[in-house]
Amino acid sequence: MSDADLRIDPLTGAYVVVTPWRQQRPNRPDGCPFCPGGLEAPEPYDVRHFPNRWPALPDGCHDVILHSPDHGASFPVLGEEQAARVVELWSARTAALGARDDVKYVFVFENRGRQIGATIDHPHSQIMAFTMIPPAAAAELSPGKCELCQGTDDDLVVIRRDGWQAAVPWAPSWPYEMLLCPASHVPDLPAAGPELRAGLGAILVEALTRMERLLGADTPYMLWIHQRPSDGNDWPAAHLHLHLMPARRAPGVARHLAAAEFGAGVFFDPVDPRQAAARLRE
Repeated sequence: MSDADLRIDPLTGAYVVVTPWRQQRPNRPDGCPFCPGGLEAPEPYDVRHFPNRWPALPDGCHDVILHSPDHGASFPVLGEEQAARVVELWSARTAALGARDDVKYVFVFENRGRQIGATIDHPHSQIMAFTMIPPAAAAELSPGKCELCQGTDDDLVVIRRDGWQAAVPWAPSWPYEMLLCPASHVPDLPAAGPELRAGLGAILVEALTRMERLLGADTPYMLWIHQRPSDGNDWPAAHLHLHLMPARRAPGVARHLAAAEFGAGVFFDPVDPRQAAARLRE
């Protein structure tokens, strides 16, 4: 990513990467390119990765991860073993991309559902390798100490299992948002080891299953991983975790962000976090 690609808004300080070539990518293409035999998956596969044909970041810094050959699958449908295979591929690509001299941060994410803007329904996630530390990740790291090691109120916890915890944040931006993190201080996916990565697959399936039971099986969501930067520095505040944001505030009711959130930078959550956690536990 060159200086010409990355721009900073002089009024807000927001980072913008200008990618005009992505305007040409197909919207709802005929035939699924991610199904076996499709454009991006010509051979049978279990999980698969390949470079994004219309990358948001150039120079091989934008991967697509296919979760399953099953076009209609989701994490709850995949189950814990297949979810663990996806997590292992996330970890392997984090290590490979993070080893590059030009990469400072590896960002794993999933956009699920058409309301979120996913153009292909087949279950997949993406990985971007940034040449700088993105602002949201940098803000979490800036205190210099690990906030996630300070503990969570029990009435905000939804699940504890397999070395992981899923909890509603004390100040969530989205109704029924969950934060998934290991109980021990682990900085990134490669450092977690296979047992803890398998635990992530398990709690991810359970968290999304609870979300679907509460808000509907077709609930769109955003999921992303924050982990240690790959710039070689220590980063003591880096504690591996996932943000899970369902884009609904009630079953069948979309949660929209609008002028107050974007213009003022203040989020308004219509669901009390403790009530959200209680409903997800149930």
